[in-house]
Amino acid sequence: MIEAAGERRFWVSAGGVGLTLLAAFCLAAFAMLLASAAASSWPPFDYLARIFIFTIEQAVFSTLLSVMFALPLTLAMARRPAFPGRKFVLALMILPLGLPVLPAVFGLLEIWGRTGLVNDIGATLGFSSRLSIYGLSGILLAHVFFNLPLAARLMLKALERVPRDEWRLAASLGLPRSSLFRFVEWPALIRVIPGIAGLIFMLCVTSFTIILTLGGGPQNSTLEVAIYQALKFEFDPARAMILSFAQFALTAVIFWLLRLFPDPEEDRRGASGRPFRPDAGAMGARLIDGATLGVFLAFVGAPILAIVLAGLRSNLAGLLADPKFWQALRTSLTIALSAGLLATILTYAMARAEASLSARSGAFKLLFRFPEFMLLIPPLALGSGWFLILLSFGMADGAGPILVVLINMGMALPFAARIIAPELTTHLKRTARLSASLGISGFPRFRIVDWPVMRAPLLTAFSFAAALSFGDLGAVALFGSDNFITLPSLLYASLGSYRSMDAAGLSLILGVICFLLTLPSVRLESSRLGDDA
Repeated sequence: MIEAAGERRFWVSAGGVGLTLLAAFCLAAFAMLLASAAASSWPPFDYLARIFIFTIEQAVFSTLLSVMFALPLTLAMARRPAFPGRKFVLALMILPLGLPVLPAVFGLLEIWGRTGLVNDIGATLGFSSRLSIYGLSGILLAHVFFNLPLAARLMLKALERVPRDEWRLAASLGLPRSSLFRFVEWPALIRVIPGIAGLIFMLCVTSFTIILTLGGGPQNSTLEVAIYQALKFEFDPARAMILSFAQFALTAVIFWLLRLFPDPEEDRRGASGRPFRPDAGAMGARLIDGATLGVFLAFVGAPILAIVLAGLRSNLAGLLADPKFWQALRTSLTIALSAGLLATILTYAMARAEASLSARSGAFKLLFRFPEFMLLIPPLALGSGWFLILLSFGMADGAGPILVVLINMGMALPFAARIIAPELTTHLKRTARLSASLGISGFPRFRIVDWPVMRAPLLTAFSFAAALSFGDLGAVALFGSDNFITLPSLLYASLGSYRSMDAAGLSLILGVICFLLTLPSVRLESSRLGDDA
């Protein structure tokens, strides 16, 4: 990229400082875990094997169910590019993106819990046994609730980028529906399904709040939850360290395998707008697609509707009059906005530094992609290491909020990088020569050339990172106390003590705030899907 020497040095230095601080933050945590584990007894092998096997087992089943159920939904949406209510269905496919886990768990309990709607209907119909949402079944249900829309969204993008000429050729040949799937749809889907499955598998492996709330006990713990239990309840650094490295190794293997497959979010060149679907007119296809869309609306929409209705029935006035609620809200907003701002600034600086380096910089240039690799580091491993560091200095309580901000920032970095880095790379390639020829550099260039284009992705990354931090329970669960509470920890306490009215109100408030924070991301995703349709 053509760039003034002084500007290049500034961005490389800024990105280098951010990279150094981020790497030091991670390495210090793991070094402390290693040092503490050296003086501790190591956990038994059968315990480690059981935790590791259950982590993989629930992730495999969650991935298979999500992809399997997403396939008919994707085919139905692709065959119906212009039915009444399609925009609502697309919005419902995106809505879980902005919904925190704990409100979703509350909504699922309202529908699938022992006193939920499904069991009430079953009792009315004469069924004596009641479904239990706790244990593996509840974990799978919650993971499918979040990941089925994600898988369907990414598959739908792949189908809507099949060239229109392929559909015209299929129509001219008079191919039946089964042949259309075999020769047109399946080749487009199989290109992205491995990447989608790998992404969902990684999300399920690193799942924390769902396992903690719906796991039903230590027998259903995953690596992430076991790390929390080892530090919070057993104070066993050796166990926390081994579990942390086991999870790091597992996610590293998944991350490497994902690199072997095409990015499911990558645009397919040669797309040509709304496809011509010769298989959309048959009555049988209409009935099947209508039933598929109806099941999806019920499965995803019912828990969300339950959150809203239960929240409106709750004692919101009493909840808003509670000083503890306002304390938790202030803390949550402070943490979320701080983590979001830090994640956005750090991601932009490192992406800009990478762009300023020439291709000959080799491995040094690749170091600035470190935010993408933060997916490999368990947030609770960072929290465990820094918890021990602070404990050795007697600062475990006072510095807790700062650590939560930094851990949440690190958790948001991969997502911010996926939003900012591609947009920045494309923008710099388009404007580098013109800016150099006009002699615009430094802050004037950022203000005149970069900001108008990068404003939308920067604000989108900030809002998504803030929402992710606002609804997170992981780091707060480790550092939280009576004096340090957030809305998610307050909601978790309400669910744990069966204060359903408080839980309903908190779920609604938490869900609404997080949705408002992610609204820029949701609108961006909706516009992309709308353009593809």
